[in-house]
Amino acid sequence: MENFTPFTSLSGGIILGISATLLLMSGRIAGISGILGGLIPPASDDKSWRVLFLIGLVTGAALFPLVGGDTDYIDVNPYNFEESIHYGILVLAGLLVGAGTNIGAGCTSGHGICGLGRLSARSLVATLSFMASAIIVVFVIRQITGG
Repeated sequence: MENFTPFTSLSGGIILGISATLLLMSGRIAGISGILGGLIPPASDDKSWRVLFLIGLVTGAALFPLVGGDTDYIDVNPYNFEESIHYGILVLAGLLVGAGTNIGAGCTSGHGICGLGRLSARSLVATLSFMASAIIVVFVIRQITGG
């Protein structure tokens, strides 16, 4: 199996679970869209932790290669889009994700990590929907379009 990383995956899951639990204990949900959405318009007493969370999210991703993270398997253009089309598709995909999180009242991280941990039936349905959609998209891209 390629890129089989059980120990780093397990440690990442444990860190994520602890972080989500700490947020949940303070009455917050670790849903990225909700955290970002809470900044627009910002709630005065709620802004600092949201900004720090997002800074940590971006900083963690930026530091990953510097602390020995394996980035050899990351393909920055997996579908060989032309550069002009590539950015347009990314913007469109971002807007669709934003619309989906609004319609679904939460994102994959909020429903999948915190919602399932709270045994929310709505989060279970949402997470199953996310997973089914992902499976279908991967199937279409890899099997039907040959990507």
